[in-house]
Amino acid sequence: MFELIYPIEPAPTMPGPKAGTASVEVQEGELLPVVEESGMVVGKAARKYCHGGSKLLHPVVHLHIVDRSSRLYLQKRSWNKDLLPGKWDTSVGGHVDYGEYLTEALMREAAEELHLTRFNPVYIGTYRYNSKQESELVNIYATVGNFDLRPDPEEISEGRFWTFEEIDRAMGQGILTPNFEQEFRRIRTKLLSLL
Repeated sequence: MFELIYPIEPAPTMPGPKAGTASVEVQEGELLPVVEESGMVVGKAARKYCHGGSKLLHPVVHLHIVDRSSRLYLQKRSWNKDLLPGKWDTSVGGHVDYGEYLTEALMREAAEELHLTRFNPVYIGTYRYNSKQESELVNIYATVGNFDLRPDPEEISEGRFWTFEEIDRAMGQGILTPNFEQEFRRIRTKLLSLL
């Protein structure tokens, strides 16, 4: 299983000091670990900076929830989201905060987004995803079961289970996030093998 490797001393804040100054700018908002593809944490940066075109690689977690009827739960992103509002996406997804490990972030995000606290995550894989705004190291997990999912209205505008055929028909239609579409193609067989 893949995991983040934090340095013994706190990682430096990015961006570093400007030329001719002795201190690092104070950054506002949540701090994310900046990583190499190996999972080695080499710095920390504000979420806003990571999403502002800096292309600093930072880790995220995705959870795919499959029910006993072979359907996949998708969330419709809140219209308040800064990226891809109103698009259907992975069951649970979110950033890893600086100092967190992957499963800690996964459990926190599942609780925040769907009030899901009791599940057994299965690690599926890790890959790099690049968009115009950011570079993410995506860590994929899945769980199977019949869960009581209650979407948080601040995070999710709605959620429901989709058959794989419904997802196939929605692909390329502007309904799903581009990241979800390519990830679903990548892990479809692995999801079915968990049933």
